[in-house]
Amino acid sequence: MWEILVPAYGKQESFSYEYHNRWNSFVREIAGGLSVLSGIKGEWIAPDGTLFRDRMIPVRIVCSEEEIEQIIQFTIKHYNQKAVLAYQVSNYVIIRHRKD
Repeated sequence: MWEILVPAYGKQESFSYEYHNRWNSFVREIAGGLSVLSGIKGEWIAPDGTLFRDRMIPVRIVCSEEEIEQIIQFTIKHYNQKAVLAYQVSNYVIIRHRKD
């Protein structure tokens, strides 16, 4: 399981529900699902020394490392980001489906 931080806002305004939903659809196509958590505030310093203060949305995804790489690249492009942070939450995940 991976967690990726998705920006809640662009440079001047928040992204619309539909805009976020396009990202969600991309992730669902790759991983089959996602869990969107409550927003958080973050700060980071870019390599050039610029301080960024961002409101982020943590999203958890059960997928392979190759798939999270695809999701990271799409996230950078879709949200026009300088950097995207994703980290492994666990490599031990159980998904069990009910048998009728």
